[in-house]
Amino acid sequence: MRSTLPPRPAPAPPLLLVADASGLVAEIEAYLASLPAPARTPAPYVCPYGHVLQPWNAEHPLPRRTLLDRLVRRPARPVPLSAAEHLRLTSRYLTQHGWLQGAMWDAAGRVCLLGAQAAVLGHGYGTVSTVRTARWQVMEVLHATGRPVSSPDAFNDHPDTRQADIHRLLEQAALRARRLGL
Repeated sequence: MRSTLPPRPAPAPPLLLVADASGLVAEIEAYLASLPAPARTPAPYVCPYGHVLQPWNAEHPLPRRTLLDRLVRRPARPVPLSAAEHLRLTSRYLTQHGWLQGAMWDAAGRVCLLGAQAAVLGHGYGTVSTVRTARWQVMEVLHATGRPVSSPDAFNDHPDTRQADIHRLLEQAALRARRLGL
């Protein structure tokens, strides 16, 4: 028995789109050309919370080598910071590069609390004394909030610690340091 199927319709011709057929592309190009130059440059990405994403050190000048620094082949002088500013930069560095437990840094660029402080110092912001004062403030906050640990790094590596806890700790320590004028 042979079934009789209805004949298949012929395939539709492919749809050909010509980009300029309606003149829309030419109209858009003419409009863009009429805009002033700054409006044609891409705007910075704005995150859903309404803030423009910025580098972690956006509010601070970059360390600059003077002519004397270049002549004697030494690094630039560090940008002076207070302990409070160092703690805020540390938090921003952690936000941009990612947080890590159990190591100072990894191949992906994530860092622990100590790694972030070392990176901020290594980029030329503050001095060893600034970092020492900032770590002292972190320890004071840890003990004042009932977390008797031997170092900020022990708190960082504790299994119950989360990245938000580190940022909260840095913010509290920065507020304390600012109150004390450090």
